[in-house]
Amino acid sequence: MDNFRLVLFMGLALVLLLLYQAWMKDYGPTSEIAANGSVATTVAVDGSVPTGMPAAADGSLPGTVPGTVPGSGQPRTARGGTVHVVTDRLAVDISTLGGDIRRVDLPTFPISIDQPDIPFRLLDDGAGLFHIAQSGLLATSGEAPNHTAEFVAEQTEYTLADGADTLVVPLRWRGADDLEVEKRFTFHRDSFLIDVEFVVTNSSGAAVELSQYRQLQRTEPADDGQAFIYTYTGGVIYNREDKYEKIDFDDIADQSLSRDFDHGWAAMIQHYFLVSWIPHKDEINRYETKYLEGGRYLLRLISPAASIEPGASETLSTRLYVGPKEQARLREVAEGLVLTVDYGVLTFIAQPIYWLLEKIHGLVGNWGWTIILLTMMIKAAFYKLSEKSYKSMANMRKMSPKLTALRERYGDDKQRLQKAMMEIYKKEKINPLGGCLPIVVQIPVFIALYWVLLESVELRQAPWILWINDLSTKDPFF
Repeated sequence: MDNFRLVLFMGLALVLLLLYQAWMKDYGPTSEIAANGSVATTVAVDGSVPTGMPAAADGSLPGTVPGTVPGSGQPRTARGGTVHVVTDRLAVDISTLGGDIRRVDLPTFPISIDQPDIPFRLLDDGAGLFHIAQSGLLATSGEAPNHTAEFVAEQTEYTLADGADTLVVPLRWRGADDLEVEKRFTFHRDSFLIDVEFVVTNSSGAAVELSQYRQLQRTEPADDGQAFIYTYTGGVIYNREDKYEKIDFDDIADQSLSRDFDHGWAAMIQHYFLVSWIPHKDEINRYETKYLEGGRYLLRLISPAASIEPGASETLSTRLYVGPKEQARLREVAEGLVLTVDYGVLTFIAQPIYWLLEKIHGLVGNWGWTIILLTMMIKAAFYKLSEKSYKSMANMRKMSPKLTALRERYGDDKQRLQKAMMEIYKKEKINPLGGCLPIVVQIPVFIALYWVLLESVELRQAPWILWINDLSTKDPFF
């Protein structure tokens, strides 16, 4: 019984330590980005349009340069039109007002088992959840199409044709000073990645300095009632030096941040899915956050300015990933993007477990049997440790009468009692901790297994046998 209590205490201590580390990560002292980041220097009429751009690589531009909002060069409406795009993986609504991506459905991910024809909606500009992706250009002087500019679309319906691997959706804008911009969205078959390009033609008589920005806006999600199944929802940024950093909604509301680095990306993530702007890895971008009225949280990237000479054309490009946290896809898209599958402090254990889970599924083809086989393999790997634990516990049970007799003999004399007990342990060659240490070693592995199963989008709506048709939800009968 004493050994059993010790096991419980040590297991509880480990769990509390992991919980404390997770709590400190999200709610502890201000992170480096908050401590070192300065208040963002860009402002806008409604707070969502940046009016500054980072300095060029040679320092020829100041850190904050007034930007401009498109003027009378284009007619505009209150809301703009909508361009509908359908591929085998995405159903996207693009507004001609700014070329914003305002709605994204994932047809291969139904909202629920009971509603297989209704796709999961990841981006939406509705009243329930406001979550959109925006991008635009800033100019040091003159006008440039930011996300308030009105573009012209050639058509309002685009569908990826059978046999085609790509689908290009162009939007066009022309300014009063003979600056022409084609905002081009390229979709790919079997992909959740969207290439976004600004093809700029400078037909004016003077050079123009343009900077590209991309941003994500969203509101906080409503409480889904799953208080005991916590998964992170909020902003994250990544760079090669500081790796993966969370910027939760409270951080954004408390202070606007500004930070420059390359080899990075920014994303809004949630359980199973994410939306991420991914610039060129060698490009130094300014990463900013801002809290906007209406409970909107903004995460923005601004690129260095590029100079376009009179009569020249230049293409400014970026990428947007909007889809599931499928690790094989994320590894191909960008460095570190796979870290959005968040295993916390046990990532170094969880990643090998996921790798093994994937390999087993490749053989058996069913996630339910995969989990059972994986659990059996883990138990088999710890068999010798478990065997030693059981033998040690059995020996301790045999010693129980002798230990009871010692307690009766020495009563409250703790010192003599402990000495006598140690002599018996030594004589019988018994390690009093031999029953619990092998179990304690296994605890982090099974906690990591839990996080792997919780974070794996592959288990979402994955069937097993009989009535179990969704391994990501609890059994309805037990």
